[in-house]
Amino acid sequence: MLTSRVKEILGWYASDNPGVKANLARMMNTGRLAGTGKLVILPVDQGFEHGPERSFAPNPPAYDPRYHVELAIESGCNAYAAPLGFIEAIASDYAGEIPLILKLNNSDTLSKVEPCSAVTGSVEDALRLGCAAIGYTIYPGSDDRNIMYEELRDLILDAKDVGLPTIVWAYPRGAGLAKEGEQAADVTAYAAHIACQLGAHIVKVKPPKANTYVSEAVKVYEKYKLPTETLRDRIAEVVRATFNGRRIVIFSGGEAKNTEDVLKEVSEIAAGGGFGSIMGRNAFQRPKVEAINLLHAVMDIYAKV
Repeated sequence: MLTSRVKEILGWYASDNPGVKANLARMMNTGRLAGTGKLVILPVDQGFEHGPERSFAPNPPAYDPRYHVELAIESGCNAYAAPLGFIEAIASDYAGEIPLILKLNNSDTLSKVEPCSAVTGSVEDALRLGCAAIGYTIYPGSDDRNIMYEELRDLILDAKDVGLPTIVWAYPRGAGLAKEGEQAADVTAYAAHIACQLGAHIVKVKPPKANTYVSEAVKVYEKYKLPTETLRDRIAEVVRATFNGRRIVIFSGGEAKNTEDVLKEVSEIAAGGGFGSIMGRNAFQRPKVEAINLLHAVMDIYAKV
């Protein structure tokens, strides 16, 4: 049975077919946060994005694809997201145990050209492997952003046709942005809004920093006194940018931190109205018992809001 909160959220996606809504409901009804409308997802695309040693050497069991899906299941995550290879390695043995999200584009760090991920999987792959959703990364600020936007729109339409929702990783990056602009408060909110305009059902962004970056936006922040002092204030503005909170927006955990810093950040995300966390390295780079305890603590914070 769907809770009133899950029904409310599904009502925001009125143009979508029953298959898309059923898979959104499937993710929201899985794990320790089932029925709350909050999500904690384990993503493991870092091996492709950063390399296996940087990703898995801190916790060697994590070289094994089975480690990650088992961590997601045992900790009670809502879903597990990964590129094609990792999903193919576990989909049969763990079929039906947790919603899977197939990450359809990925990039590596071996070349320093403009960020533009290659399409490395398909909607057909997602169906074949029993996935509940597809994922895709866009880089607002890249010279190649329009290629990604056009690819994403085609993939979203194909996925909708077969009842799959789309999660968009919206990471501002590229020649159009200096480093200090990539997580600026205004830029993060803008990137989240772009993802929604492109048709994302769930948006993933990094927690925004306190600075603002785009000169025209800086003037607006100053004129209307939009607060940026605290993380919860900045989270609240990102939520407003995602159709006034009528799209699910979750926040990445980023590089590994100590437990106190992770939980402090999550508390601010929850207080600002964020729908949850998508936490990779902060979980799988720890021994499994420690990772499960951390994920449970994160879930407990979201459950109380």
